[in-house]
Amino acid sequence: DKSLASGGVARTGGRPVGERPGSEGSLSASGHEGSKSAQSMRAEGAKKTTIVTDEPQKYASARHESHTGDTLCLPDGVAIEHRDRLDAIQREFREIKGCTVIIYDQTCATEKRRRRKRVTMVDPAVRVVINELVCEGCGDCGVQSNCLSVEPLETEFGRKRSINQSTCNKDMSCLKGFCPSFVTVEGGQLRKKAKGQAPAPDALGALPEPVLPQLGADGAWGIVVAGVGGTGVITIGQLLGMAGHIEGKGIVTQDAGGLAQKGGATWSHVLIAASQGDIHTTRVGMAAADLVIGCDPIVTAAKDTVLRMRAGRTRVALNGHSTPTAAFVKNADWQNPAPACAAEIAQIVGESGLGAFDADAVATKLMGDSIYTNPMMLGYAWQKGWVPLGRASILRAMELNDVAVAQNKAAFEWGRHAAHDWLAVERLLAPAQVLEFKKRESLNDLITRRAEFLTGYQNAAYAQAYRDFVLKVRHAEQEKGFKKLAVCEAVARNLFKLMAYKDEYEVARLHTDVAFHARIASQFEGDFKLHYHLAPPLTSRRDDKGELQKRKFGPLMLSGFRVLAKLRGLRGTALDIFGRTAERRTERALIGEYRASVEEVIEALDTANYATAIEICRIPEQIKGFGHVKERHLKAARLVWAELLGRFRSPPVGQKLA
Repeated sequence: DKSLASGGVARTGGRPVGERPGSEGSLSASGHEGSKSAQSMRAEGAKKTTIVTDEPQKYASARHESHTGDTLCLPDGVAIEHRDRLDAIQREFREIKGCTVIIYDQTCATEKRRRRKRVTMVDPAVRVVINELVCEGCGDCGVQSNCLSVEPLETEFGRKRSINQSTCNKDMSCLKGFCPSFVTVEGGQLRKKAKGQAPAPDALGALPEPVLPQLGADGAWGIVVAGVGGTGVITIGQLLGMAGHIEGKGIVTQDAGGLAQKGGATWSHVLIAASQGDIHTTRVGMAAADLVIGCDPIVTAAKDTVLRMRAGRTRVALNGHSTPTAAFVKNADWQNPAPACAAEIAQIVGESGLGAFDADAVATKLMGDSIYTNPMMLGYAWQKGWVPLGRASILRAMELNDVAVAQNKAAFEWGRHAAHDWLAVERLLAPAQVLEFKKRESLNDLITRRAEFLTGYQNAAYAQAYRDFVLKVRHAEQEKGFKKLAVCEAVARNLFKLMAYKDEYEVARLHTDVAFHARIASQFEGDFKLHYHLAPPLTSRRDDKGELQKRKFGPLMLSGFRVLAKLRGLRGTALDIFGRTAERRTERALIGEYRASVEEVIEALDTANYATAIEICRIPEQIKGFGHVKERHLKAARLVWAELLGRFRSPPVGQKLA
């Protein structure tokens, strides 16, 4: 049996468990909850009980009296283990006959953010950032942490990872991902816009007052707020409820479903009427929503939400940015369905019934935090004339809520501007982009940029070898009569990926990259230092699985990186001590294997096997990561590689005839 001790019932607003006295979060901080659970399990007859926690030190005095006057006293035989050993403990327990119990003691992520916001829990001055050039996009960080603040980042060199600083709870478990791209910024804080630099909503001028819906005696105005738990969905429902109460209207609010964690779908139903007697239900009925405030497109397009919509009646204010779901943790190639969700909603309510913009981008760019997305969506819906409440009462409700009042008011006003003149708001987001239309990168540009990168990676001769081979493929493809040059593009991308393998010299070069340090400086301020999390293969320890373990290196490592980056000329020579490892030898061999496969493909290329040829040339996309992670991906990729080559060499009978 596995039991979770999270220190609070977070989906009810962070109430502590039970009515035990003490400050907020004291039970979890002292280890009281885990100790009591262990005592209960012992009394129930559990054969063996272990408490797994991210803070083993809090149980150091578990046999002493707590500040609340209670005795914690762990039962004899109850072990305290760090959560890193959870998998090993589960394997051990499955061999024990009888009832065994694992108590997982860790404060809820949303509750941590809430308590830090209320200054009832220490907020460590540590932030995690990812150097996207070092990142391979393997997704091991997401697998290790199961955290959805590790988000996909689409770049010129493929999908990478980034940390959403607005939602990160500083759990730091993503650092366990076997990847040298992780850097911790210790000290300092996220940079805030200086006064006078941050644009104010009123800088865009006064806004016209919208025509608000009139409430009749024939029923209530139904509003559904849909989004992900932990982002303030319930708060929007409560603000609407309080605003209605201030105006003396009839109000009913009900929160439906959802978990207080990223990825949990959450709804808040709000019914507003001229009087309380005009409301006859406790939630918005089927096809009875007058307004849906879609704070997340995936939740808004979910069955439970769309069943409330009806063409001709329902208006939808939609945030075009979707929070990655738990599926991204399991599938590194997961595609965000936000555009498809918006199209589905438009089909249901009609184009005139849908208003959408990227509220997440506006909140992050103009206010510095995506947490203000939801009040921005409320302002957007209000300016559209879809909320039957006055602006003054909504702003007063924010004051009574007494949390980040000025920021929430500003977010509301930004939402109004987005509804009234989106182009004016968009110009504030990226002024240069409004005047410049970027062309799709041509194949020549793609090859040139990668050749330039390889020059910095090694030297001009190395880059020229890349260019010569890609041009050879291009010439062969053109001679065969193919104008699209899809094979050549696939080779240009993937040969580069293999030739720019990230050994110690390259990781050092990319961590000393001026652009990366400029990005850090633009994102953080104060007295901060950078720490690097690495597993040098020649000096790192291995765990019981034989996998290298990462260690933290301080700011002086940057000097070591600078020296190591200058030694990249040793790569592949007799003096290359790093090049002797099995991983480096495999990486060098892969380049030759891939070139041989491509040469075979272009030699026999025709219309019948063209699609298969492209798949073969894209195989390196599946080879990503470092160390044992890369080894695992390579093993899987080789199976696909062999299968595709077999199909290319001996196509099905029907394909031959074609």
